Amino acid sequence: MSFSLGMPFHEGEAKMQQQLHVPQRDNPTSTMLTAQAAYMLQQAPLLAIGTLDSKDRPWTSLWGGNPGFSTILGGGIIGTRALVDGEHDPVVQALVGHVEKGETVQGGEKMIGGLTIDLMARKRVKIFGRMVAACVGEVDVEVEGESEQHAELPHKQDQIQLVTKIEQSLGNCPKYLNQYELRPALVDSKPVFRSSTLSAGAKDLILKSDMFFLTTSVVDDMDTNHRGGPSGFVRVLSDNEFVYPEYSGNRLYQSLGNLQINPKIGVTFPDYESGSVLYTTGSAEILVGLEAARVLPGSNLAVKITVDEARLVEGGLPFRGTRKIPSPYNPLVRTLAIEGNIKASIAGSRKTAQLIKKTVLAPSIARFTFSVPGDIQYRPGQWVAFDFSEHLDYGYSHMRDDDPRSLNDDFVRTFTVSSTPSDSGKDSEFEITIRNVGVVTDYIFRQNPRAGFEVPIVGTGGDFQIQRKADGTDMTYFIAGGVGITPLLGQLKKLNPTPDSFRLLWTIRLRDIDFVQQTLQMYPNLKTSTEIFFTGSAKAGEEEAKIAQLEADGVKVYKRRMQKEDTHTSTAGIYYLCTGKALRKEILAWLEGKPVVFENFDY
Repeated sequence: MSFSLGMPFHEGEAKMQQQLHVPQRDNPTSTMLTAQAAYMLQQAPLLAIGTLDSKDRPWTSLWGGNPGFSTILGGGIIGTRALVDGEHDPVVQALVGHVEKGETVQGGEKMIGGLTIDLMARKRVKIFGRMVAACVGEVDVEVEGESEQHAELPHKQDQIQLVTKIEQSLGNCPKYLNQYELRPALVDSKPVFRSSTLSAGAKDLILKSDMFFLTTSVVDDMDTNHRGGPSGFVRVLSDNEFVYPEYSGNRLYQSLGNLQINPKIGVTFPDYESGSVLYTTGSAEILVGLEAARVLPGSNLAVKITVDEARLVEGGLPFRGTRKIPSPYNPLVRTLAIEGNIKASIAGSRKTAQLIKKTVLAPSIARFTFSVPGDIQYRPGQWVAFDFSEHLDYGYSHMRDDDPRSLNDDFVRTFTVSSTPSDSGKDSEFEITIRNVGVVTDYIFRQNPRAGFEVPIVGTGGDFQIQRKADGTDMTYFIAGGVGITPLLGQLKKLNPTPDSFRLLWTIRLRDIDFVQQTLQMYPNLKTSTEIFFTGSAKAGEEEAKIAQLEADGVKVYKRRMQKEDTHTSTAGIYYLCTGKALRKEILAWLEGKPVVFENFDY
């Protein structure tokens, strides 16, 4: 934050804004405790608070549980009284850890960063100030709900009293705030570990977190803020490194601006369910453009953090929380390049594909044929990646309530090629068979082949190829969900399936029966090796004749969900799987201990 409304951003903030081509604007930060900030401090049940320790390392802590633990004392001064972990909370230790309990510390010039936040109302206000005075003492706390018969003696808890003179405040938007309903809880802290590396438990907490709180600083300023996303949006790089994507925000870049000048950062991950908390302090590296994409494919801006010290504390939070509604702005989790994110393997010079044919196969399924100048090289079962950004990326907007997840979308999409390549592997045309399920596929479905629609090809890739023994003695099982049949289609020519060597288990909506019929008409040698599991319903009477025709052709048809028993057989073999994430998880549990191959598109 800058000290004065309308004054220039500091050097680091200006550098970030220039690097990311942000138009010049005024700094909206107020140089006082605004009415909005005062109200939030008195009403919000959570305060993220940051400061520096004796080594000038930033730390972040979380206080609260109930509204009303901060009060306005006048003259821009606030008083905060909250239960805390007096032994293991690094902010408490940095403020008063050097004195005896009950002894008051005068603040001097000690900087305090804060974020008062209401996770249910999705409201937050940042504050910055300097400590006037602080002390920690023991108080007796009675637990609500304990009966007289079983009541224990009052619980001893540490309570901090902190007086802060506020110098800046700034309201923040509700984007990426996942809702939690908080309730106060006793602090019963147990240190699990303290190290320069991340333990297995610390990594697990990071990977399941859907938010964290961070503190950064420069010589005369400090910023404490929130980052949120889907569970797992922060990825662990190594035993002492993690990385997270910087999503589209207000483009003030106050935290990142501080990091441009001083890379030190304090990041804290809360576990609202258990009350455990992971405190970290370390240094950050800002990754922009290709640097971000190489580490975290799909990202244009990311922050990599190297841990200097980490502390995992069980029961260290003075509250618990129940998760409610996640933010509608949360994008999909972006996995690391080293975790197999397929976008990391997209390479090669870009060509342009032109749509030349569209064949509707079912109400929401169609086959699209593209031509490519020169040729496109791909193997059976591979995918092709298109870049739709020039068609669908409308530039920066802070919030877009009609399509919130589009703000962090790179509009690169991969689709399995459903056509069979020539023996040379170089073709001037190819096909994709897709379902209309989102913004990009809806855009493709609306295109007219006669209009000359073109889209850049980013590349091809993947290694989802069905391998069989040369003597043909093994059994191959392919389990498909809906359009998950497409990786198989391009490989059928060489597979030559027979009931003794190949078995297809295909679950699909009954309303898509036309797609099933057309597929089996194109590949008639597949019929006697196929079992279809139709789910849902279609127009009364229309599907019966089609089902009868399938059965007459030797296809086994079931009007029910696929079950565990359907996937098991006395004949050993290898299973290939292409379904949605939820069904895949269920089937993998059914096939535990058996050889299963699938390609992961969860990014």
